[in-house]
Amino acid sequence: MTYCCALRLDRGLVFMSDTRTNAGVDNISSCRKMFSWTDADSAITLLTAGNLATTQAVVSMIDERLKSPADRHPSILGQNSMFAVARMVGDLLKEEIARAGEGQMSADAGTFGATLILGGQVRGSAPRLFLIYPEGNFIEAGDDMPWFQSGETKYGRPILVRVFDPAMSFDEAVKLLMVSYDSTIKANLSVGLPLDLQIYEADSFETGRTHRIEGDDAQYLAISGGWSDALRIAFDALPDVSI
Repeated sequence: MTYCCALRLDRGLVFMSDTRTNAGVDNISSCRKMFSWTDADSAITLLTAGNLATTQAVVSMIDERLKSPADRHPSILGQNSMFAVARMVGDLLKEEIARAGEGQMSADAGTFGATLILGGQVRGSAPRLFLIYPEGNFIEAGDDMPWFQSGETKYGRPILVRVFDPAMSFDEAVKLLMVSYDSTIKANLSVGLPLDLQIYEADSFETGRTHRIEGDDAQYLAISGGWSDALRIAFDALPDVSI
C-alpha cells in the first residue's frame, strides 16, 4: 500500500507521495512514486498507487513514447489539454492491467490494479487535477472536491476535510500535507518515509520546487511533534464527561 495526495490551490498544485512498497517486520523497501514531464507548453506530474509492476510499466510506456513519438504513438507532451493527457494515461493504465491479467482468474486479475493521480497544466488553460481509476476512466478535481488521495487514504483525510482552503499559501499546504502524512504513518505500517514533495506554480511550465523529506527532516519532525502536542492540549480542553 501507499499514500499519494495532490491539492489544487488557487496558485497552483501541490503533490506528495510516500515511498513505501512493502511492509512487514522483516520486509520494508522503498520506491519513488512521483514522476514529472515538462516542455515549453506543458508540465505534467503523476502519482502512482497500487501494483508496482503495473505502475512502473505505465511510466515506462510514457517515457518510451517521449523518445520517439512518431514510432511509439502520441506522447503526453504536446497535447492540447490536460483532459487529453488524462484520457491517454487512463488508456495506458487500462491496457496494462488487461495485459498483465491475461489468463488469470478474475479474483487474481484485481491484484494488478493501480490508481493514478495526474496533475499539471497545458498552455492556454488553468492547472487541472485528475484521479484515474484502474478501469481507465477518471474524475477531475473541482470546487467541491479540490484535492485527491489514493492508496491508504482514511487516516490522513480528516485533517484535509477540516483545514484545506484553496486560497492557502504553498507553505501552508505543505504543512497540511505533513500533518496528513504524519497521521497516516503513525497509524499504518504500509505508509512510510521518505516522502516526495513537489510544488507547481500556475503558468510556470516547470517541474517546480521538489524536496525529499527524510526521517531526520527537522521541519517534518517539528510538525509531527507540534501536532501531537496540540492534540493533547485540545483533548484536555474538552468538557469533562460523566456517565
